[in-house]
Amino acid sequence: MAHDVRAPVSPPRSGAPDRGGRAGHARHRGQGRGRRARGLLYVLPALAVYVGFAIWPAVTTLRLSLLKWDGVLPATWVGLDNYTRIVREPALYEAILHALVLIVFFSFIPIVIGLLMTALLMGKVQRGMTFFRTVFFLPQVLPLVAVGVTWRWLYSESGVVNQLLGAVGLDSLTRAWLGDFRLALIALGLIGTWTMSGLCMMLFLAGAQKIDPALYEAATLDGAGPWQRFRNVTLPGVRKEITIAGVITTIAALAGLDLVFVTTNGGPAGQTNVPALLVYRLAFNEGDIGGASALAVVLTVLVVVVVSTIRFVNRDKG
Repeated sequence: MAHDVRAPVSPPRSGAPDRGGRAGHARHRGQGRGRRARGLLYVLPALAVYVGFAIWPAVTTLRLSLLKWDGVLPATWVGLDNYTRIVREPALYEAILHALVLIVFFSFIPIVIGLLMTALLMGKVQRGMTFFRTVFFLPQVLPLVAVGVTWRWLYSESGVVNQLLGAVGLDSLTRAWLGDFRLALIALGLIGTWTMSGLCMMLFLAGAQKIDPALYEAATLDGAGPWQRFRNVTLPGVRKEITIAGVITTIAALAGLDLVFVTTNGGPAGQTNVPALLVYRLAFNEGDIGGASALAVVLTVLVVVVVSTIRFVNRDKG
């Protein structure tokens, strides 16, 4: 009788290397590196544009803020002297105060109007929704220079605003609104309100349309009225959109130049000066590139602080 004398297969020793496993692991790592490399190739064009048009100008501005330079003659190193001179300038604090006032008109009021329009349009006006969206969003697609020129004409002494006031018997209220010492900043802010309200409404409508309709049905069954449904369902549902709108409109109020430049150019008597306009004047009217760069850095820090505060206040606590 033949016996099967096969050599027993001994298990691999604990200290022996597992060549197959190591090779598979190395191959997996190689594939992972290849995927990352391909991903970087897709991102590289956008990264190059971002570095070229955002990071590099920011670094250059920071470097120029430490120099004394008129844009023509060789620059000289002055360190923090430009910042010291800028922070001692009373006009800067007046401009920052004006910008903070404009935040109310560019951000707070448009957000309130956008929420109100969302509450009125959401779920009620279906056939005319496109019309309302187009009408209210129209200011966003118009160039701000064109908006400024138009409103400068509307606010003029013979403009439409004064004509309407005269038509209803309020001739005593007519004036050159953008030339009024007390009301010029408010008149400018109302232009920002008109410009930004449509953007806020579109953001909130987009956010509200993502809310589950079952939540509204459940709230209605529980006896909630329109205000309770808006406060308890719609507002929490558009919380992120409110934060986005607050950030965008606040940046427009703090860093905006074109609308102020076209309508008032800082007048009358500096009552509508904003930091961005001071940066422009230092750089192009006075030839103080170093001071303008320092002021631009200060303005950037101000924008970051205000925007970070908005994001912190509206952070998702859940």
